[in-house]
Amino acid sequence: MSDGVSNQYGLTICTDCFTIKDVVILINILKIRYDLNCSIHYLNKKPRLYIKADSMGKLRLLVGPYVIPFSHYKLHKGKRYAN
Repeated sequence: MSDGVSNQYGLTICTDCFTIKDVVILINILKIRYDLNCSIHYLNKKPRLYIKADSMGKLRLLVGPYVIPFSHYKLHKGKRYAN
């Protein structure tokens, strides 16, 4: 559960080992099914899933119960996150 990083602007999920096509499919599912504001950021030419701060409240409701307690801080970090 440590393959991501959060800050006041959002949450980055390290999808480096996936193809760009796979990440785009995942983003489309997250946008259409769960109304999450997502985009792709790149690090060393590898795609990473980025969930923007305005979607963190929805994300917490969706995945919070399944995240191990040690990693809960990643869902609550930063002042820009709305409920």
